[in-house]
Amino acid sequence: MTEQEWSLPPDRRAVRRALVEWYETDHRSFPWRETTDPYEILVSEVMSQQTQLDRVVPAWEAFLERWPTIADLADADRADVVGFWSGHNLGYNNRARYLHEAANQVREDFGGEFPETPNELQELQGVGPYTANAVASFAFDAGDAVVDTNVKRVLFRAFDVPDDDGAFAAAATALMPEGESRVWNNAIMELGGVACGKTPRCNEAECPWREWCHAYESGDFTAPDVPTQPSFEGSRRQMRGRVVAALESNDELALDELGPRVRVDYDPDGEHGREWLAELLGDLADDGLVEVVESDETGEATARLQR
Repeated sequence: MTEQEWSLPPDRRAVRRALVEWYETDHRSFPWRETTDPYEILVSEVMSQQTQLDRVVPAWEAFLERWPTIADLADADRADVVGFWSGHNLGYNNRARYLHEAANQVREDFGGEFPETPNELQELQGVGPYTANAVASFAFDAGDAVVDTNVKRVLFRAFDVPDDDGAFAAAATALMPEGESRVWNNAIMELGGVACGKTPRCNEAECPWREWCHAYESGDFTAPDVPTQPSFEGSRRQMRGRVVAALESNDELALDELGPRVRVDYDPDGEHGREWLAELLGDLADDGLVEVVESDETGEATARLQR
């Protein structure tokens, strides 16, 4: 499908101006929007992955209070960083390990200076294309058009862009004013988060694109399927976090001592018993977070954090 078939408005300057003015007049306040420090922005992007923003704000502030600079994080003990991550229920503790490793890469491979382009940023451990582009955009104003779930929903509804990743990327690129990735990407993501959510609030949020929007004109607000955030309570993410927290407080624990600290219904021979715990520990060991050691004398296995 070509760009012409997407129904992008011919006067793109008016479309761009309307969105940026709407965003700059009033938008949600997040502390990472008030900084251009790439380290602070990277921390916010990594924390925000599948985590609600209202939980991210206090964790982000506490993290930066403890490790204010990329050099401070590089000097930190990795177990302390992982323990912080677990203690703030940020999920997927390997992100904390990757962030710590990225800090060391900045120091050792980039002379302490943050890389600025999306391609260079992807050299950092755990930084994929989306996160690299976000950091390049918000820290250096040097990114491409961001395409997240909110942006896809906006483009699908407003300009009839088909549910295809290539089409979304091309349409987002065609709309973004050259060299203005910081304000533009913030603005279009804000539009999707505030005015064009799953339940649209076109008039209430004074959507700036109503005059061009196909969905607003037709009343058809269908959109691509949006993955839902799995419940944290009782999830594997929560169990992994409990393992790390327990081992943070105890240098080493036998599996049958560790089990009840992870699940109150732990039963060595039951559904959530030794076999279940061993599989969970195996995942954490693969991520470089936990080490399981078997005694030569007793054959009993113990677990401890990797240092």
